[in-house]
Amino acid sequence: MSLYTITGAQLAFGHVALLDHADFSLEAGERVGLIGRNGAGKSSLLKIVADLTKPDDGLVTRQQGLTSVYVPQEPEFDTDDTVFEAVAAGLTHARELLDQYDAVANQLADEPEGPEHDALMSRMNTLQSALDHSDAWNWSTRVATTLQQIGLNGEARVGSLSGGMQKRVALARALVVQPDVLLLDEPTNHLDFDGIRWLEELLVSLRAGLLFITHDRAFLDRVATRIVELDRGRLLSYPGNFSAYQTRKAQQLEVEQVEAAKFDKLLAQEEVWIRKGVEARRTRSVGRIARLVQMRNERAERRNVQGNVKLDVGQGEKSGKIVAELTDVTKRYGSRTVVDNFTATVMRGDKIGFVGPNGAGKTTLLKMILGELPPDEGTVRIGTNLQVAYFDQMRAQLDLDKSLADTISPGSEWVEVNGQKKHVMSYLGDFLFAPERARSPVKSLSGGERNRLLLARLFARPANVLVLDEPTNDLDIPTLELLEELLTEYDGTVLLVSHDRAFLDNVATSVIASEGAGKWREYVGGFTDWQIQRDRSQQMAQEAQKEAAKEVASKDGSASGAGRNTQRAAKLSFKDQRELEALPAKIAALEAEQKTIGAQLEDGSVFAKDAQEGTRLTERYAAIDEELLIALERWDELENKRK
Repeated sequence: MSLYTITGAQLAFGHVALLDHADFSLEAGERVGLIGRNGAGKSSLLKIVADLTKPDDGLVTRQQGLTSVYVPQEPEFDTDDTVFEAVAAGLTHARELLDQYDAVANQLADEPEGPEHDALMSRMNTLQSALDHSDAWNWSTRVATTLQQIGLNGEARVGSLSGGMQKRVALARALVVQPDVLLLDEPTNHLDFDGIRWLEELLVSLRAGLLFITHDRAFLDRVATRIVELDRGRLLSYPGNFSAYQTRKAQQLEVEQVEAAKFDKLLAQEEVWIRKGVEARRTRSVGRIARLVQMRNERAERRNVQGNVKLDVGQGEKSGKIVAELTDVTKRYGSRTVVDNFTATVMRGDKIGFVGPNGAGKTTLLKMILGELPPDEGTVRIGTNLQVAYFDQMRAQLDLDKSLADTISPGSEWVEVNGQKKHVMSYLGDFLFAPERARSPVKSLSGGERNRLLLARLFARPANVLVLDEPTNDLDIPTLELLEELLTEYDGTVLLVSHDRAFLDNVATSVIASEGAGKWREYVGGFTDWQIQRDRSQQMAQEAQKEAAKEVASKDGSASGAGRNTQRAAKLSFKDQRELEALPAKIAALEAEQKTIGAQLEDGSVFAKDAQEGTRLTERYAAIDEELLIALERWDELENKRK
């Protein structure tokens, strides 16, 4: 039996139907990812399941005694509370029951036997059953255990925590309830890569039913067992993760197009027939007319696919070949070193992703690259003819009281993109803003709509360097994919800060990653390439340490043995001698090959021309690292053997 079922739900906001006879069910242990356009009604559906709002019509059924907990996109806390108090707030009902039980127990102690005493005993038994059912006796232990599992300090003040840590507190407050159904609205917001990975592991291990809204495609792939798409008021279900959904959705759209074309052709034939005149008294003609009326109604009710955002960035003049050159730069804030002795060159056309935990210094490094922040040590050389456009993470550039039209084109009704003039109403239409909303204030927009408006403003201005700080927050998946396509084809330079792993993989040609303690390193490729190279480097470093330890132990043993004259150094065989003589040439050839590949990868154009070749070169570059290590270790071993 389903934990929760909605049948024929209807919900409208003004004249817009968010739910149109929609059906939905959630089974025990299912992890359902809810996707759809911004403003489609996803959060409204989540609140219906959480019993925080009701549909206008339709049947809602849930299992008796079902416990569901809703974690909103921006959880609210009393900032003066400790983390322990904030998490314990999830057990408010259980603690109230316990307080009532204590009060009844105190009354019983003073009440002589009689009707009042019996009533109190009955009340006490009822409370005891409720306390047993909710496991409220050990509420304090449950809170402490949950804090330990999630890695939170119960004594810390909530107000002193970062957005990512507050998100963890909100999840702990939900999980301490031990719900049957967990409802999450954009759970990855404010989390860095480590936080997202932690959340993925946590949710995959949960036994509760899970319904969550997210636009993070990698998160959907890892966590979801089913995708439900809210599309023009209907809920469409696709078993499997996001990758499986993409395949099925593409097939479904192809079938829809074929069926719609057949229908339209038949309708056109019938329209021609009726215009020729018919004998209305003949039964066959009457039936055919009735069918034509029905077909016209079906055509009018057909739910056409909602249009996509039309993205086109204003291309500025070409910048100089070198955008920025950093040499041994260091930046400190007090005793903390944010950037330590970093060297890099940003070339025209580079698309660089900056990755690292929250607070690592990504924004600081960006500002130094753009010459907005001087380093404490080292030099920064800025290129010529830079036209920089910013996408601000906190949307501070938007005046909330201005209208959408004034935000895009203040004092004018026209926008010029790539030399072509466009009316501001038409331009806003490209970003899915209806003409009647053009005079609405920015503050009336949702988070996703504000992001879309900021993109519209950004792309209306000519630029050859785009600085995008968390551009993917609140954007729906179709818009994300179009933005990826635009940035991939963009001729200018892109500097990108994002926690969206799929977005980084699809856009970035290299990654500058925080290695901790102010150290930064550049890797070729996107997010996945960085992970592979980083893990491989760490593994090689560990192996090198082990070999060094073995060598020290071996030398200690040799010295001891030499003192006792118990053993003599072994001589090289003919085969080993030949191998030793060939190794320097082999090492030189590998280093030359790696240098050649490195130059191709640094250029970045190989990824645009042939993505598969770019991937092959990246893998070969990493493989040469391993071959060089093996060759150098073998050369060292044979040299020591010869001595």
